[in-house]
Amino acid sequence: MGFGQGSGSDHLTAMTSEQAFLAYEAVRHRLPVARSAGTAFRYAGTLAEVADEVDVFLLDAFGVLNIGEAAIPGTKERIDDLRAVGKRVLVVSNAAGFPHAALMEKYARLGYDFASEDVITSRATLLAGLNGRRDLHWGLMATRSTGLRDLEGLELTYLEDDAAPYADVDGFLMIGSAAWTEARQAHLEQALRERPRPVLVGNPDIVAPRENGFSTEPGHFAHRLADQTGIEPQFFGKPFVNIFDLAFARLGSVDRARVLMVGDSLHTDILGAQTAGVRSALISGFGFFAGQDVAQAIARTGILPDFVVERP
Repeated sequence: MGFGQGSGSDHLTAMTSEQAFLAYEAVRHRLPVARSAGTAFRYAGTLAEVADEVDVFLLDAFGVLNIGEAAIPGTKERIDDLRAVGKRVLVVSNAAGFPHAALMEKYARLGYDFASEDVITSRATLLAGLNGRRDLHWGLMATRSTGLRDLEGLELTYLEDDAAPYADVDGFLMIGSAAWTEARQAHLEQALRERPRPVLVGNPDIVAPRENGFSTEPGHFAHRLADQTGIEPQFFGKPFVNIFDLAFARLGSVDRARVLMVGDSLHTDILGAQTAGVRSALISGFGFFAGQDVAQAIARTGILPDFVVERP
Protein backbone atom coordinates (compact mmCIF):
# COMPACT_ATOMS: atom_id res chain seq x y z
CA MET A 1 0.00 0.00 0.00
CA GLY A 2 1.31 3.44 -0.90
CA PHE A 3 0.77 6.84 0.67
CA GLY A 4 -3.00 7.29 0.93
CA GLN A 5 -3.91 4.03 -0.79
CA GLY A 6 -5.16 1.48 1.65
CA SER A 7 -7.24 -1.64 1.74
CA GLY A 8 -10.25 -2.66 3.75
CA SER A 9 -13.08 -0.63 5.23
CA ASP A 10 -10.76 1.58 7.29
CA HIS A 11 -8.76 2.65 4.23
CA LEU A 12 -5.52 2.04 6.11
CA THR A 13 -2.35 3.57 4.74
CA ALA A 14 1.18 2.22 5.03
CA MET A 15 2.61 5.60 6.02
CA THR A 16 4.66 5.84 9.18
CA SER A 17 4.18 8.44 11.89
CA GLU A 18 7.06 10.42 10.39
CA GLN A 19 5.50 10.36 6.93
CA ALA A 20 2.18 11.49 8.36
CA PHE A 21 3.96 14.29 10.23
CA LEU A 22 5.72 15.42 7.04
CA ALA A 23 2.43 15.31 5.13
CA TYR A 24 0.96 17.87 7.52
CA GLU A 25 4.11 20.00 7.37
CA ALA A 26 3.91 20.00 3.55
CA VAL A 27 0.50 21.72 3.62
CA ARG A 28 1.23 24.32 6.31
CA HIS A 29 0.64 27.06 3.70
CA ARG A 30 -3.06 26.08 3.70
CA LEU A 31 -3.38 25.94 7.50
CA PRO A 32 -3.76 28.80 9.96
CA VAL A 33 -0.52 30.40 11.12
CA ALA A 34 0.75 29.25 14.52
CA ARG A 35 0.25 32.04 17.06
CA SER A 36 1.71 30.94 20.38
CA ALA A 37 2.69 33.62 22.88
CA GLY A 38 4.68 31.24 25.07
CA THR A 39 8.08 29.63 24.80
CA ALA A 40 7.60 26.45 26.83
CA PHE A 41 4.96 23.88 27.75
CA ARG A 42 4.23 22.08 31.00
CA TYR A 43 4.10 18.32 31.46
CA ALA A 44 1.21 16.65 33.28
CA GLY A 45 0.29 13.04 33.83
CA THR A 46 -3.47 13.48 33.34
CA LEU A 47 -6.06 16.20 32.84
CA ALA A 48 -6.82 16.05 36.56
CA GLU A 49 -3.52 17.83 37.18
CA VAL A 50 -4.59 20.91 35.19
CA ALA A 51 -8.28 20.96 36.10
CA ASP A 52 -7.95 23.82 38.59
CA GLU A 53 -6.95 26.12 35.70
CA VAL A 54 -9.78 25.09 33.37
CA ASP A 55 -13.55 25.55 33.30
CA VAL A 56 -14.28 23.96 29.92
CA PHE A 57 -12.63 20.93 28.30
CA LEU A 58 -12.97 20.48 24.54
CA LEU A 59 -12.01 16.88 23.73
CA ASP A 60 -10.89 15.50 20.42
CA ALA A 61 -12.25 12.03 19.68
CA PHE A 62 -9.58 9.85 18.02
CA GLY A 63 -6.58 9.74 20.36
CA VAL A 64 -8.53 11.07 23.35
CA LEU A 65 -11.84 9.21 23.57
CA ASN A 66 -10.94 6.25 21.39
CA ILE A 67 -8.49 4.60 19.05
CA GLY A 68 -10.54 3.16 16.23
CA GLU A 69 -13.37 1.17 17.74
CA ALA A 70 -11.87 0.89 21.23
CA ALA A 71 -12.34 3.38 24.07
CA ILE A 72 -9.14 4.65 25.68
CA PRO A 73 -9.04 3.18 29.20
CA GLY A 74 -9.71 5.71 31.94
CA THR A 75 -11.10 8.49 29.75
CA LYS A 76 -14.74 7.90 30.74
CA GLU A 77 -13.82 7.99 34.41
CA ARG A 78 -11.79 11.17 33.90
CA ILE A 79 -14.77 12.87 32.23
CA ASP A 80 -17.04 11.77 35.08
CA ASP A 81 -14.60 13.21 37.63
CA LEU A 82 -14.30 16.52 35.78
CA ARG A 83 -18.07 16.88 35.56
CA ALA A 84 -18.41 16.04 39.25
CA VAL A 85 -16.38 19.14 40.15
CA GLY A 86 -18.38 21.38 37.83
CA LYS A 87 -16.35 21.30 34.62
CA ARG A 88 -18.06 21.41 31.23
CA VAL A 89 -16.92 18.79 28.74
CA LEU A 90 -17.64 18.93 25.02
CA VAL A 91 -16.38 16.85 22.10
CA VAL A 92 -14.92 18.84 19.20
CA SER A 93 -14.07 16.36 16.47
CA ASN A 94 -13.29 16.20 12.77
CA ALA A 95 -15.79 13.34 12.50
CA ALA A 96 -17.57 13.99 9.22
CA GLY A 97 -18.02 10.52 7.81
CA PHE A 98 -20.96 9.47 10.00
CA PRO A 99 -24.36 11.09 10.58
CA HIS A 100 -24.60 12.73 13.98
CA ALA A 101 -27.02 10.13 15.33
CA ALA A 102 -24.70 7.31 14.29
CA LEU A 103 -21.79 9.02 16.01
CA MET A 104 -23.80 9.37 19.21
CA GLU A 105 -24.64 5.67 19.03
CA LYS A 106 -20.93 4.87 18.68
CA TYR A 107 -19.99 6.94 21.72
CA ALA A 108 -22.70 5.21 23.73
CA ARG A 109 -21.35 1.80 22.70
CA LEU A 110 -17.92 2.92 23.90
CA GLY A 111 -19.40 3.84 27.28
CA TYR A 112 -19.54 7.64 26.92
CA ASP A 113 -22.52 9.72 27.97
CA PHE A 114 -22.63 12.97 26.00
CA ALA A 115 -25.64 15.15 25.27
CA SER A 116 -26.16 15.33 21.52
CA GLU A 117 -25.66 19.09 21.48
CA ASP A 118 -22.32 18.73 23.30
CA VAL A 119 -20.76 16.85 20.38
CA ILE A 120 -19.52 19.39 17.82
CA THR A 121 -18.34 17.87 14.56
CA SER A 122 -16.80 19.05 11.32
CA ARG A 123 -19.80 17.53 9.53
CA ALA A 124 -22.12 19.91 11.40
CA THR A 125 -19.66 22.72 10.73
CA LEU A 126 -19.82 22.07 6.99
CA LEU A 127 -23.61 22.00 7.04
CA ALA A 128 -23.68 25.30 8.93
CA GLY A 129 -21.31 26.77 6.34
CA LEU A 130 -23.43 25.94 3.30
CA ASN A 131 -25.53 29.07 3.80
CA GLY A 132 -27.03 30.02 0.42
CA ARG A 133 -25.57 26.99 -1.36
CA ARG A 134 -28.01 24.37 -0.11
CA ASP A 135 -29.88 24.34 -3.40
CA LEU A 136 -26.81 23.33 -5.43
CA HIS A 137 -26.35 19.83 -6.76
CA TRP A 138 -23.40 18.37 -4.85
CA GLY A 139 -21.14 15.43 -5.67
CA LEU A 140 -20.53 13.53 -2.44
CA MET A 141 -17.37 11.77 -1.33
CA ALA A 142 -18.79 9.44 1.31
CA THR A 143 -19.43 5.79 2.05
CA ARG A 144 -22.96 4.66 1.18
CA SER A 145 -23.17 2.27 4.12
CA THR A 146 -22.90 5.10 6.66
CA GLY A 147 -26.12 6.68 5.36
CA LEU A 148 -27.12 10.29 4.85
CA ARG A 149 -29.63 11.25 7.55
CA ASP A 150 -28.59 14.83 8.35
CA LEU A 151 -27.60 15.39 4.69
CA GLU A 152 -30.92 14.27 3.28
CA GLY A 153 -32.17 17.81 2.62
CA LEU A 154 -29.44 18.37 0.03
CA GLU A 155 -29.38 17.37 -3.63
CA LEU A 156 -26.57 14.82 -3.65
CA THR A 157 -25.00 12.30 -5.98
CA TYR A 158 -22.47 9.82 -4.66
CA LEU A 159 -19.10 10.06 -6.39
CA GLU A 160 -18.19 6.54 -7.41
CA ASP A 161 -16.71 4.88 -10.50
CA ASP A 162 -18.89 6.47 -13.21
CA ALA A 163 -17.17 9.64 -14.44
CA ALA A 164 -20.40 11.32 -15.63
CA PRO A 165 -21.62 12.71 -12.25
CA TYR A 166 -18.27 14.40 -11.67
CA ALA A 167 -18.90 16.53 -14.74
CA ASP A 168 -22.55 17.26 -13.96
CA VAL A 169 -22.61 18.44 -10.34
CA ASP A 170 -22.28 22.05 -9.17
CA GLY A 171 -19.68 21.35 -6.49
CA PHE A 172 -18.13 18.70 -4.29
CA LEU A 173 -18.49 17.71 -0.64
CA MET A 174 -15.65 15.59 0.78
CA ILE A 175 -16.77 14.03 4.06
CA GLY A 176 -15.67 10.39 4.14
CA SER A 177 -12.86 8.57 2.34
CA ALA A 178 -13.17 4.94 3.47
CA ALA A 179 -14.47 3.89 0.04
CA TRP A 180 -12.41 6.38 -2.00
CA THR A 181 -10.03 5.06 -4.65
CA GLU A 182 -7.27 6.38 -6.89
CA ALA A 183 -9.62 6.07 -9.87
CA ARG A 184 -12.23 8.25 -8.16
CA GLN A 185 -9.58 10.79 -7.24
CA ALA A 186 -8.50 10.93 -10.88
CA HIS A 187 -12.12 11.53 -11.98
CA LEU A 188 -12.45 14.35 -9.47
CA GLU A 189 -9.22 16.08 -10.46
CA GLN A 190 -10.01 15.82 -14.16
CA ALA A 191 -13.51 17.20 -13.65
CA LEU A 192 -12.10 20.17 -11.74
CA ARG A 193 -9.51 20.87 -14.43
CA GLU A 194 -12.21 20.91 -17.05
CA ARG A 195 -14.65 23.03 -15.01
CA PRO A 196 -13.55 24.57 -11.70
CA ARG A 197 -16.21 24.36 -8.96
CA PRO A 198 -16.38 24.70 -5.18
CA VAL A 199 -14.80 21.94 -3.09
CA LEU A 200 -15.95 21.80 0.54
CA VAL A 201 -14.05 19.50 2.89
CA GLY A 202 -15.86 18.23 5.96
CA ASN A 203 -12.77 16.63 7.50
CA PRO A 204 -9.42 18.44 7.19
CA ASP A 205 -7.52 15.51 8.74
CA ILE A 206 -4.88 13.89 6.54
CA VAL A 207 -4.80 10.75 8.70
CA ALA A 208 -6.45 9.42 11.85
CA PRO A 209 -4.97 6.91 14.32
CA ARG A 210 -6.48 3.44 14.21
CA GLU A 211 -5.75 0.24 16.09
CA ASN A 212 -3.17 -0.89 13.55
CA GLY A 213 -1.87 2.29 11.98
CA PHE A 214 -3.42 5.31 10.29
CA SER A 215 -6.49 5.67 8.12
CA THR A 216 -6.37 8.10 5.21
CA GLU A 217 -8.86 10.94 5.66
CA PRO A 218 -10.52 13.44 3.27
CA GLY A 219 -7.95 16.15 3.96
CA HIS A 220 -5.29 14.05 2.26
CA PHE A 221 -7.25 13.91 -0.97
CA ALA A 222 -8.31 17.55 -0.74
CA HIS A 223 -4.71 18.75 -0.51
CA ARG A 224 -3.77 16.47 -3.41
CA LEU A 225 -6.45 17.92 -5.67
CA ALA A 226 -5.39 21.43 -4.68
CA ASP A 227 -1.81 20.64 -5.68
CA GLN A 228 -2.93 19.08 -8.96
CA THR A 229 -5.63 21.55 -10.05
CA GLY A 230 -4.83 24.83 -8.32
CA ILE A 231 -8.32 24.89 -6.78
CA GLU A 232 -8.23 25.77 -3.09
CA PRO A 233 -10.75 23.73 -1.08
CA GLN A 234 -12.75 25.28 1.74
CA PHE A 235 -12.06 23.35 4.95
CA PHE A 236 -14.51 22.84 7.83
CA GLY A 237 -13.12 21.56 11.11
CA LYS A 238 -9.91 21.77 13.11
CA PRO A 239 -7.54 23.60 12.80
CA PHE A 240 -9.92 26.14 11.25
CA VAL A 241 -11.89 28.47 13.48
CA ASN A 242 -15.33 27.59 12.06
CA ILE A 243 -15.72 24.46 14.22
CA PHE A 244 -14.79 26.43 17.34
CA ASP A 245 -17.40 29.04 16.43
CA LEU A 246 -20.02 26.27 16.71
CA ALA A 247 -18.58 25.14 20.02
CA PHE A 248 -18.74 28.64 21.49
CA ALA A 249 -22.27 29.10 20.19
CA ARG A 250 -23.11 26.08 22.35
CA LEU A 251 -21.08 27.27 25.35
CA GLY A 252 -22.29 30.85 25.43
CA SER A 253 -20.27 33.42 27.37
CA VAL A 254 -17.12 31.82 28.81
CA ASP A 255 -13.60 32.97 29.58
CA ARG A 256 -11.52 31.60 26.72
CA ALA A 257 -8.42 31.72 28.90
CA ARG A 258 -10.05 28.93 30.95
CA VAL A 259 -11.01 26.75 27.96
CA LEU A 260 -8.71 23.84 27.08
CA MET A 261 -8.65 21.97 23.76
CA VAL A 262 -7.34 18.44 24.30
CA GLY A 263 -6.09 16.42 21.34
CA ASP A 264 -3.38 14.19 19.94
CA SER A 265 -2.40 16.27 16.88
CA LEU A 266 -0.26 19.40 16.71
CA HIS A 267 -1.50 20.33 13.23
CA THR A 268 -5.24 20.06 13.97
CA ASP A 269 -6.02 20.17 17.70
CA ILE A 270 -3.22 22.39 19.02
CA LEU A 271 -3.05 24.69 16.00
CA GLY A 272 -6.85 24.90 16.08
CA ALA A 273 -6.79 25.92 19.73
CA GLN A 274 -4.40 28.74 18.90
CA THR A 275 -6.65 29.85 16.05
CA ALA A 276 -9.63 29.96 18.43
CA GLY A 277 -7.75 31.74 21.21
CA VAL A 278 -7.99 28.94 23.78
CA ARG A 279 -5.42 26.90 25.68
CA SER A 280 -4.35 23.45 24.56
CA ALA A 281 -3.12 20.10 25.83
CA LEU A 282 -1.38 17.57 23.60
CA ILE A 283 -1.96 13.91 24.50
CA SER A 284 1.37 12.11 24.16
CA GLY A 285 0.59 8.55 25.18
CA PHE A 286 -2.15 7.74 22.67
CA GLY A 287 -2.92 8.57 19.08
CA PHE A 288 -0.62 10.42 16.71
CA PHE A 289 2.44 10.72 18.95
CA ALA A 290 2.24 7.49 20.91
CA GLY A 291 5.81 6.26 21.31
CA GLN A 292 7.23 9.37 19.60
CA ASP A 293 9.44 12.25 20.75
CA VAL A 294 6.79 14.90 21.40
CA ALA A 295 9.22 17.65 22.39
CA GLN A 296 11.14 17.22 19.15
CA ALA A 297 7.92 17.38 17.12
CA ILE A 298 6.89 20.59 18.88
CA ALA A 299 10.28 22.13 18.13
CA ARG A 300 10.10 21.11 14.47
CA THR A 301 6.67 22.62 13.93
CA GLY A 302 6.76 25.66 16.16
CA ILE A 303 3.24 24.71 17.25
CA LEU A 304 3.40 25.01 21.04
CA PRO A 305 0.75 23.53 23.35
CA ASP A 306 0.25 24.85 26.84
CA PHE A 307 0.49 21.32 28.26
CA VAL A 308 1.74 17.93 27.20
CA VAL A 309 -0.36 15.31 28.99
CA GLU A 310 0.49 11.61 29.00
CA ARG A 311 -3.15 10.43 29.00
CA PRO A 312 -6.59 11.97 29.46
